[in-house]
Amino acid sequence: MTVRLATEADIDPAVDVMATAFQDYAFTRHTVGSEHDGPADHLDRLRRLYRIFIEHVGLRHGRVWVTDDVTAVAAWTTPDTPGTVFAEVADDLTEIAGDRAAISAECEAVMGEHRPDRPAWFLGAIAVAPGRQGRGLGGAVIAPGIAAASAARVPAFLETSAASNARWYAGLGFRTVAEYDLPHGGPHTWAMQRG
Repeated sequence: MTVRLATEADIDPAVDVMATAFQDYAFTRHTVGSEHDGPADHLDRLRRLYRIFIEHVGLRHGRVWVTDDVTAVAAWTTPDTPGTVFAEVADDLTEIAGDRAAISAECEAVMGEHRPDRPAWFLGAIAVAPGRQGRGLGGAVIAPGIAAASAARVPAFLETSAASNARWYAGLGFRTVAEYDLPHGGPHTWAMQRG
């Protein structure tokens, strides 16, 4: 297994891996709408969301690592990612959230209260294709980001809304710095940091 920086040729398969992996995730179910065509619409919205995060944010302003076959992907922002990068796509993100836009904005505000107030590597999303999980691919694609954060002597930070994920990240050296429930009956969420 080889892990490498993603290229533009990897965008489509990486987006598919992310969208498929997160289609039943409690956080995205709570913050990304599906008001038109049910599950198909939700999956389409996830593809649009992760295309923005991988193509616009990760490849242009952060780092994205993939396995050679693009069955695992990790997308990070870095201390050098401009603070304006998400403002540039705010209208698109609101449209993608659809009927959950107000809830999504409230959740983002709550999560923001627990994020680092100093430079950090932020693991925005990691996914492994169904059927390929449990083979060490997730750990492999996030390892370069962890190493880069350590080399820069800044924390690596992430958020998760799954207890199983929190346990997995703890095994990689992340510690929980905050736990909270998201508004409007949203999922319990862990803010975790390493370094």
